[in-house]
Amino acid sequence: MSANNTNAPNGSSSATTALKTPIKLSASSPSGPSVHDASTLSDVRAALAALHDREAAITSRLDALLSLQGDLSRELGRLDLLRANLGSQVIATRSISNGMLSSAAETAGRLSSRVKELDLEKERVQQTLRVVEQVAELKACVHGVVGSMGAPQDWEAAAGYISRASKVPEPNIRGGFAAAIVPSVEVPDAPWVTLENAKESLCGLFLREFEKAAKESDGAKVTRFFKLFPLIGRGDVGLDVYGRYVCQGVAGTARATLKEGPGDAGKKDGFFYAGALTKLFEHIAQIVENHGGLVERHYGAGKMVKVIERLQMEADVQGGIILDSWSDERGVDRKLRDAKSYPFSFLVQSFLPPQRSLTGTPRMNSPAAGGGTNARNSEDEGINMKEVDGLLSEISIMLGRWSLYSRFLAGKCQKPDAPGDAPLSIPEVVTKSNLYRKISAKLTSPYNSLAMFFFRRSVEKAFQLDESPAGLSLNLNMPIDTNAPYIISAVDDVMYIVSTIIQKALSTSQRDVAASVIPDVGRVLGSDFVGMVQRKMRDESYPKPAIQGGFPPEEKIVAFIVLINSLDVANDYLARIISTQLGTSPDQPNGASHSNPLAASFPFEHDITFVNSTLNTLNTTFSMKTTELISDALQVLFANVIKQRLKPVLSEAFRDADYWRTEEELAEFARQNDEDEVELIDRVQRRFENGWDTLMKPIARLMTPKTFTTLIDKTATDLSKVLEKRVWSYSGKASAYGAIRMDRDFSGIVSVVARGNYSVREIFAKITQILMVANMEEDEWEELGGENAEDDFQWVLNEDERRRARSLVKS
Repeated sequence: MSANNTNAPNGSSSATTALKTPIKLSASSPSGPSVHDASTLSDVRAALAALHDREAAITSRLDALLSLQGDLSRELGRLDLLRANLGSQVIATRSISNGMLSSAAETAGRLSSRVKELDLEKERVQQTLRVVEQVAELKACVHGVVGSMGAPQDWEAAAGYISRASKVPEPNIRGGFAAAIVPSVEVPDAPWVTLENAKESLCGLFLREFEKAAKESDGAKVTRFFKLFPLIGRGDVGLDVYGRYVCQGVAGTARATLKEGPGDAGKKDGFFYAGALTKLFEHIAQIVENHGGLVERHYGAGKMVKVIERLQMEADVQGGIILDSWSDERGVDRKLRDAKSYPFSFLVQSFLPPQRSLTGTPRMNSPAAGGGTNARNSEDEGINMKEVDGLLSEISIMLGRWSLYSRFLAGKCQKPDAPGDAPLSIPEVVTKSNLYRKISAKLTSPYNSLAMFFFRRSVEKAFQLDESPAGLSLNLNMPIDTNAPYIISAVDDVMYIVSTIIQKALSTSQRDVAASVIPDVGRVLGSDFVGMVQRKMRDESYPKPAIQGGFPPEEKIVAFIVLINSLDVANDYLARIISTQLGTSPDQPNGASHSNPLAASFPFEHDITFVNSTLNTLNTTFSMKTTELISDALQVLFANVIKQRLKPVLSEAFRDADYWRTEEELAEFARQNDEDEVELIDRVQRRFENGWDTLMKPIARLMTPKTFTTLIDKTATDLSKVLEKRVWSYSGKASAYGAIRMDRDFSGIVSVVARGNYSVREIFAKITQILMVANMEEDEWEELGGENAEDDFQWVLNEDERRRARSLVKS
């Protein structure tokens, strides 16, 4: 055995070495000739010798492998012996483990079962003790109730005993143990019978005492007995009787308010009914606020909602009386009928095509006939606009108070576990009330209809009384007495009404009002206001020449410019009105703001988002319509006024332009005509600047900066095309010096046009590049890339145009 152990390492080592040594059975490819390639006997012999060598090598390798087989067998036998030894040791270990731990496991199991039995016994003993204690408490409470209701008549103590007894579980109260222990000679009945009889007796007593205290207006006694109802398990009864009590106070105060009015004159002229409705809501809110803590403390969290529901039922009655009285007093239904049947004759006739009688006199009711013949007394007598305005103000106050009241109740009806920043939602106690429906029918719907009528009638009246600024002229020598911007008076009047209507509608804090009034304002502005200005542009102030080929009359041009200014200023006014309401800047149309002032007025979920969207839609829609009309009007102004007068300005500027002369020829020409050469070089630019200022300065004096900038852009666009044609007309005719002068003259013209607005230069980029290419030296042109220039330079010209520009100078 020892010999084997001694030899084992060596054998193992040799076997391992033999296994790790790679043995190849196939010899490497012979370097000698192959049998298949042999062509002579010597070749065959050489191939055969090579095969014998390979056979000998393979045989020696096989012998080496066979010699290692004995070592491998000895190693495998040794591993089998080791495995047998390990198996026997595992069996021995398991037997030792079982013998040592089995007794400990049995002991632990017995201990665990005993501990469980002890815990169970302990729990049962504790339960028994609790039952005994509860029955003892029950017996004390029962005897305490009977004793307190006897001679002492200590109602608070009796209610307290009943409250303590209610904490004993019902199964224990009705259990056999309590039935056997609690009854006594003084109280022979079962405990649950005694307690129930006591509750009924005390409930009746508390009701009588509460009603007596309410009649005597004894607030202390009312509070005393109100607190006792939940102690005897009659919280619903207490909340109900308390609700009736506070509702009596609300009803009495509301009736007193209506009776103590200032008389028929005061009710008709002032905000009497709005004040009465405000007092009603304030009275209810004061009750909820002052008594809410008492109710929540004695009746539990959320129990004030029961009282609020009862108060809302009384508010439905009293508020309905106030609204009905107000509606009858103000004649709201009659005013609504008159508003819906109002014909708006002036606006309707304004959009009809002009009509003339046989004598050529305009129809009497035409807006063009003047204010003196447009008196609409018969229509105005039907509806007093001052009364409508007052009615809208009164309704807006009442709706605003209703919104505050609804918001207050929404906060009080929120769940106690609601987070502080949770969005408010109108509670069902409000949405399902009769007053909610009456508010919608008597206030919201009439307000929406009357606001629409009031605004449209105001727009109509503004155009009936419309005046244009006086003393405007295209003559720079005539001073203008009025202040810019020069607009029609209707713009100020209409935009003032727009601001008033929107502000008043938002002051109601009603989503339904905002959803109706604001879109109505947008529709009237888009159809009537913009339509009237468009009609004036088309029929009264269109700048067309009196004779073919002439220029439009000055008064037509001035009136047309005033209408363009009016649209631009109206657009700015409305954007400012909307931004003021939203708390944003007019320069930030996307609504960037730090705080939205409307958030406090519209606290209910999603209302503020809706109102913001509605206001932005109004601004966007009106801006789109006015911008489109302004663009069309500026195109007309350019085509009929600017373009016609710009042609002679260019003709005069380029008169006698001699870009074919060389520098020497131009100097000789100046000496022959006794002219200054410097003045001769600057003649084109100087002539154009004089003509341009004469044409554009009178117009710039009258227009708003924004519209004049747009007009300059349109003029520059057309002028760039005219100048481009003129540049190409000199192709192959201009001298090198003439091309330099041309670049100087055209750059001067661009500077004059772009004066005060550098971005206009981009419109003339093509002309600038044409003259730049024409004046380049050959080495500069080649360095820039020539005709095949790629993206190294931002080209406006294509390849053909660059080639033409290079041929602008004659060879």
